[in-house]
Amino acid sequence: MSEPLDVPPADPAEFLDQAERSLLELSIQANRADWIYCTFITPDTEELTSLAAARLMTAATDLAKRSSALRGRTRSPVDARKLELLRRSFTLIAPSGAGEAEELSRLSSAMQALYARGRYQPRGSPAPLDVQGLSRILETSRDPASLEEAWSGWHAIARPMRSDFTRYVELANRGARELDYPDLGALWRAKYDMPADDFAREAGRLWDQVRPLYRSLHAYVRRRLGARYGPELVPDTGPIPAFLLGNMWAQSWAGIYPLLAPDTEGPSWDLGAVLRERKTTPQELVRYGERFFLSLGFEPLPATFWERSMFVRPPGRDVVCHASAWDIDYADDLRLKMCLEISEEDFFVVHHELGHNFYQRAYARQPFLFRESAHDGFHEAIGDTIALSVTPEYLTAIGLLDATSGPTDDIPYLLRRALAKLAFLPFGLVVDEWRWRVFSGDVGPERYNRTWWEMRTERQGIAPPPGRSEADFDPGAKFHVASGTPYMRYFLAHILEFQFHRALVRAAGSSGPLHRATIHGSRAAGERLRSMLELGSRREWPDALEAATGERRMDAAALLEYFAPLQRWLDHENQGAPVGW
Repeated sequence: MSEPLDVPPADPAEFLDQAERSLLELSIQANRADWIYCTFITPDTEELTSLAAARLMTAATDLAKRSSALRGRTRSPVDARKLELLRRSFTLIAPSGAGEAEELSRLSSAMQALYARGRYQPRGSPAPLDVQGLSRILETSRDPASLEEAWSGWHAIARPMRSDFTRYVELANRGARELDYPDLGALWRAKYDMPADDFAREAGRLWDQVRPLYRSLHAYVRRRLGARYGPELVPDTGPIPAFLLGNMWAQSWAGIYPLLAPDTEGPSWDLGAVLRERKTTPQELVRYGERFFLSLGFEPLPATFWERSMFVRPPGRDVVCHASAWDIDYADDLRLKMCLEISEEDFFVVHHELGHNFYQRAYARQPFLFRESAHDGFHEAIGDTIALSVTPEYLTAIGLLDATSGPTDDIPYLLRRALAKLAFLPFGLVVDEWRWRVFSGDVGPERYNRTWWEMRTERQGIAPPPGRSEADFDPGAKFHVASGTPYMRYFLAHILEFQFHRALVRAAGSSGPLHRATIHGSRAAGERLRSMLELGSRREWPDALEAATGERRMDAAALLEYFAPLQRWLDHENQGAPVGW
């Protein structure tokens, strides 16, 4: 096994060559251990993945520290880029104290295990339910008491996580400071090719662009829910109770679309029902996603993808069901992990996750330190961009809809999209804004939960059920907090996907409304997309953005163009009604 370098070679190129070989070997070992753990959770697999992650984290930290001595000593722009990425590529830096790297890795594994094993048995349920089962209640039930019970039951699983999270913050900050970052949040913000404080302002600028549209959507949803549940539960001017929004984290409101559908909605369609009627298997559902990429000119997924992926929950064992795309060996061992259901939602999820896999394959020929997206928001945005092309026109082209069964009115279609995409944006901000404040010390353990809900109310206009206190740890009921995964990538992706979509559909020759356009079948759009994907992180993200869109600044103008017909409709619907909370 490769060992960390005792002394960095005087030649930066030699140092980087040795560093990349060491990190590649250790990363593959960590990926294999983590795959086994996520698909078969036991105390033994938890220990093995913890040890492998600790080895990688220790080596990465050592190399990152040693690379600092070589910054400014190379005339090669490529090597200078590698040295910078080596210093800031990892989301967790091991502190150098005896046993601290191992402790930090164990804490991370333990919090994920708590999340994966979480169960709650609602009244009347024959057995305890995991987050998927409880989420179905939130999406389908219209009884406020049942909704509140399912919401509170799941959030209770995070209470034991608080002490581990508090210690994780302490150790993670210690590691970040050894790389001269003030805290872990500053390290995360430094990953965007700009100073950390500038990135925080950039995220705020993007939110300011879309906030008026979000407030219009919020006002419409609040009014419709108030008509359903009454002003005592949903006040005319206040925040909306989180447990009424059809999603465990109120990050998507698409689950309650039947309560919000326009009164004049035309014929409805149910993609999930179509797929189930056709007896679509999980593997066939994934094949739909692969064929989309094939239509753009990409090569088929390797045979090992179909042999090694986990498409459904295996019987009789605990697994991490959260959907994720894996690049085990940074070459061609691509995999998908999810507990797939034959539903409209998972049809979209498959297209999204395969976006990661095709991105991973596209940059696989780059040197190891460049085998990543231009920034983490790009990776998430690619899958989301493909999902935007899952339009009625696309579904008709592949035979899942006929020309007369799809939606004929733009507003119901756009409202469905907004409930998933637009409703997410403030939540996408809060998860990391809250952690930034925790990492910086601005929010201590005695105020974790109170601050979480203050920020969510301010940004999202939602409120928890009564009685939440510091005995609760509601942030930990979100997988990305339990797993220590930065979340700003999803906020950025929900901006970038529309920017990418607009550029690609124009490359495909479409001049119609953005929300109706699809790039399915367009080799020209595929070439434009591939030109960006193959760069990996070799160039700073404005260069990659320019390769795909011709623009060098992230911008929400394409999102606003996409939803412009909905904005006009919401303004009309909200006339005379309060907006804001």
